[in-house]
Amino acid sequence: MATIVEWISALLALAGAVFCAISAFGLIRLPDVYLRSHAATKSAALGVLFILGGAFVYFWAADGEIDVKLLLAIVFVFLTSPVAGHLNGRAAYRSGVKMWTGSVRDDFKDVLEQAGTPAPDTTLEKEGPKRP
Repeated sequence: MATIVEWISALLALAGAVFCAISAFGLIRLPDVYLRSHAATKSAALGVLFILGGAFVYFWAADGEIDVKLLLAIVFVFLTSPVAGHLNGRAAYRSGVKMWTGSVRDDFKDVLEQAGTPAPDTTLEKEGPKRP
C-alpha cells in the first residue's frame, strides 16, 4: 500500500514539474506581457498545486496525519495566484503596455469606455515599432 501512495505522490510531483516547465517555456516564447502573465499565473500555479498535493499525499500516508501547513499553502496558492495575475495584467494595461498584433479582442477597453474612463492606446501598429 505504501508503494502505491509513493507512486501517486511521485506522479503528482512529476505532473507539477511538467506544468512548471511548460510555464517557463511560455514565459520565454509568448509575445507580450498579457500572454506571459497568463502562462506565469495559470500553469505555474497548477504546477505548484500538483507538487504540494503530491507532498500532502506522501506525508499523509507516511505519518497518518494531515499536514495543516501544506493544506494552508495549497489554499494560499489557489487563492492568490489568479488575483496576482489579474492585477499584473490590469496594471500593465493601465500603464499603456502595447498588446500583441495577433490579439483580436480588447474587452477591457469597452468596459472602461462604458464607465467613462479613457482607455490607454494599447494597440500596436501593423508594421511594428518604428526605428530611427
